Amino acid sequence: MLKYRISGAVLYLLFLYSTVFAQVNPSETKKEIMLLQNEKWWGGAVVDGPKMPYNQDTFVYNQYANCKGNQSQPLFISNKGRFIWSEKPLNIEFSKGKINVEASGAEVISGKSGESLKTVYNYVSKQFFPATGKIPDSLFFSNPQYNTWIELQYNQNEKDILKYAQAIVDNGFPTGVLMIDDNWQEYYGTWEFSGTRFQHPKAMVEKLHKMGFKVMLWIVPFVSSDSPNFRQLAANKSLIFADKEKTKPAIVEWWNGYSGLLDFSNPDATTWLSSQLKNLVDKYGIDGFKVDGGNPKYYDGLYSLNDVIPNEQSELYAKIGLDFPLSEVKDTWKMAGQPIAQRLRDKFHTWDDLQLLIPDMIALGLIGHPFSCPDMIGGGDLVSFKDLSVLDEELVVRSAQVSAFMPMMQFSAAPWRVLSKENLEICRKMAILHTKMGSEILELAKQSAKTGEPILRNMEYVFPRMGYEEIKDQYLIGDNILVTPVTKKGLRAREVIFPKGKWKGDDGSIVIGPVKKNIEVPLERLAWYRKLN
Repeated sequence: MLKYRISGAVLYLLFLYSTVFAQVNPSETKKEIMLLQNEKWWGGAVVDGPKMPYNQDTFVYNQYANCKGNQSQPLFISNKGRFIWSEKPLNIEFSKGKINVEASGAEVISGKSGESLKTVYNYVSKQFFPATGKIPDSLFFSNPQYNTWIELQYNQNEKDILKYAQAIVDNGFPTGVLMIDDNWQEYYGTWEFSGTRFQHPKAMVEKLHKMGFKVMLWIVPFVSSDSPNFRQLAANKSLIFADKEKTKPAIVEWWNGYSGLLDFSNPDATTWLSSQLKNLVDKYGIDGFKVDGGNPKYYDGLYSLNDVIPNEQSELYAKIGLDFPLSEVKDTWKMAGQPIAQRLRDKFHTWDDLQLLIPDMIALGLIGHPFSCPDMIGGGDLVSFKDLSVLDEELVVRSAQVSAFMPMMQFSAAPWRVLSKENLEICRKMAILHTKMGSEILELAKQSAKTGEPILRNMEYVFPRMGYEEIKDQYLIGDNILVTPVTKKGLRAREVIFPKGKWKGDDGSIVIGPVKKNIEVPLERLAWYRKLN
């Protein structure tokens, strides 16, 4: 009996050591780490999700001023429980069975916690980016989102926004978050509704609220150079500088032209932008903001008042969104663990880009962003929707199915405009399905706010050491919902890999895992399974 008690205590201590305590190696600014047998790594930039996991193949990434147009984090974790972290951008290379990594101006911290992707993730999240206990606005999770970008483009106006919102209701889609995109404003950096396109903006917002929507506005850190705000901000040294002497504001080229750029190393710039946004909340009843344009590349080679690196400018800008529970960011650095919605970058209206959604979302969770949103359904790149004759209805339907169980789903191209009656009905059912699952997704979000764990998880995270590391076309929501969408054109059957357990499908079927099974997936079906106790 005594022997049994001692053994149990020893096992318990070993469990604590593997899941709570970590072996942390001495910190250096440069390290060489030998890969272990069958070791695979995740981390870095979200857009590299399809390349993950990294192993013996050569992979190089210098993070300085480079988040690759989406979220990036100075973190890499492996299925063997090992991790690499720094407070500054990493320059990392996987090649010839080893990892060479260095950080400029900070230590490279490496170590081990447990023997799996889950144990090491739980360690690093608590150690380096602890959860805050808060979530973004619950409507993000419980209902779909709608963005006016594809439909209105640069002609954001009161009449057509209300028409778009009414069409959502008339076509039987659930109401939710409505995002008003670029060009609602007077000028870039003049955050006031355009008087020519919005005659009664407050009344418009009130009407949208009564219809069941919460309203967000798009913003960027750019300031039109011929505006009074530019001159005021330049005088206050709140714009990034072109010269070392810090006397001349820089004019930066971005996707919409040439503008000044806020310097968030100067607290006055942060205070100024925050006051502009709070004015929109107080004056018009705006609920939150799409905080766009935070790519650190725009700051590269320029000069800030208090000498912060480009990545830190991106981080400081994104943090402005934390003042508003209904906010979304896309180009971010080191914002892990924060209660803010993180969306994937714009995708093209192609099957290749549709296949990026799941691996990108997996990567987003594994670098510390549980409150995640895929790109707009059917793609968010405007060029793809210029010619409706080449629009692929099957792609839009499958895109809606991929998104339906994700923590958030976002429409932009109006399904009622681009789809047949039959395909519109499938998309409507997907939006309703997301709403029906909303309470479960919201509960997982609340858990993530405490634990830091991803909501959307890959197979390896939940079922380690089963050979699931490379699976990128199915995912889990929490531990018990397995989602197996179709991401290839014309596919009406697919192979599903079921982990151990008893799984009940959307079609009522029962599958006992672990097993591989071919299933039928007609266009109207999103196959998903719930694990039974």
